[in-house]
Amino acid sequence: MLAKVKSVAVFGIEAYLLDIEVYIAGGDMPYVVIVGLPDAAVKESRDRVKAAIQNSGYRFPSKNITINLAPADRKKEGPVFELPIAIGVLIAAEQINIPDIHTCAIVGELSLDGRLRPVKGCLSMAFKCKEMGIKKFLLPSENAAEAAVVDGIDVIPVETLADTVGVLTGSIPSRPRKIELNEIFKEFSDYDVDYADVKGQEHVKRALTVAVAGNHNVIMVGPPGSGKTMLAQRIPTIMPFLTLEEALGTTKIYSIMGLLNAKQSLIATRPFRCPHHTISTAGLIGGGSFPRPGEISLSHNGVLFLDELPEFDRKTLEVLRQPLETGSVTISRALTSITYPANFMLICAMNPCPCGYFTDKQRECHCTPHQIQNYMSKVSGPLLDRIDIHLEVPAVKYHELMANKEVQSSEEIRKKVTTARSMQKERFKGQSTVHSDGQGVMVNALMPSKHMKKYCALDKPAEAFFHQAMMELGLSARGHSKVLKVARTIADLDESDVIKIEHISEAIQYRSLDRSLWK
Repeated sequence: MLAKVKSVAVFGIEAYLLDIEVYIAGGDMPYVVIVGLPDAAVKESRDRVKAAIQNSGYRFPSKNITINLAPADRKKEGPVFELPIAIGVLIAAEQINIPDIHTCAIVGELSLDGRLRPVKGCLSMAFKCKEMGIKKFLLPSENAAEAAVVDGIDVIPVETLADTVGVLTGSIPSRPRKIELNEIFKEFSDYDVDYADVKGQEHVKRALTVAVAGNHNVIMVGPPGSGKTMLAQRIPTIMPFLTLEEALGTTKIYSIMGLLNAKQSLIATRPFRCPHHTISTAGLIGGGSFPRPGEISLSHNGVLFLDELPEFDRKTLEVLRQPLETGSVTISRALTSITYPANFMLICAMNPCPCGYFTDKQRECHCTPHQIQNYMSKVSGPLLDRIDIHLEVPAVKYHELMANKEVQSSEEIRKKVTTARSMQKERFKGQSTVHSDGQGVMVNALMPSKHMKKYCALDKPAEAFFHQAMMELGLSARGHSKVLKVARTIADLDESDVIKIEHISEAIQYRSLDRSLWK
């Protein structure tokens, strides 16, 4: 007998429906074969499915069983298909009867005792089920919270194979999981850190406010203990709150990586990723035989912080250049090519020399000029050109640490940033997109060259000052554009339509690596 059961698989961050066809025929030599480009984990499913069926009180047929995963031209991976395969075997063996099986989609990994284990990518799967008109989506209970974010379908959590059969046959009432998105946002949108905790470094906070207002990339240079990491960790707290669309896009990536727990159904705060400097290129960008997202995609709509920048492998850093320009990364293999979103804010930190104290007035640096030059040259010029704001972060003085002076909280800074972002959103409304993931031009950092003449107009004193600065600093064409975009953001924070001399002057101050500090 032939049985068909619908399931869902993930390709990249998107999902697709597939049919699991189970055909049982008589024969002298019983066997079980799985076809349709299965990987090793899928091929091993036949043994787990057999044990789970028998330990759930059903009989595994001792006949020739052919299991086809259609469409057959896409590689299938992982144990996500074990539960629907087991249901298909029971239907084909005529042990259960489910007339409306075509209205359901089923996913789940089976334990040998018939219990279900969680699978990855259920949020993307739920979106695809809704798109394709599937009424019921049965999945392991640990994945129900993330899938229930999608409204319009019945997300039914199940614990075991026997429970699944009971729900499908009607002997056990189905209890679809429901959640309130507004409550989820409130519950998970709080940050544990705040800029009110940071003493001193007011000029750095100002520069980071400018950076976030225009989504500009930043590199901080300073001695150990000056607060570079502490400042970076608090950047997400001054970024505008995630929109629902952004939250769902980020959550999809965490879902396919299996980084959501049973209690967290939605990523409601801006991601902050801080990979170690020993990370490989595949770990940072993504990769593998079946390409998986890397740290830059896990930072989507958030912050990627690279501490001790010169310690990273130079080849690994160079692959950041294309994602910084496009907001996405494409990973190509012989049989497939997958594009992942990677619209992140890059924050880097480094010491000014190998010992770290070249710019510290309180401690003596023992590095030679040659050592300093070699250290700085580990970061390539083209990568630095793509970083808009260069900051010198000095050591914090004792009286600043002990002062009781009130400082701005993250909430107060976020209000300024949100106002500036609103101006930019209105300015670029209806403009063409620059990111291959389809995001519109919403911030100054993404402003294409064709719009700079219109939106980065300088008054005459500012234009004369900028011309002189260009000649003295020897900025590249990309550096010239970066200064103008940063100046545009500073003007937005001042709610000025025209870039004035004070705006361009402050923007030039944020190009310290173009000056002679380390020469």
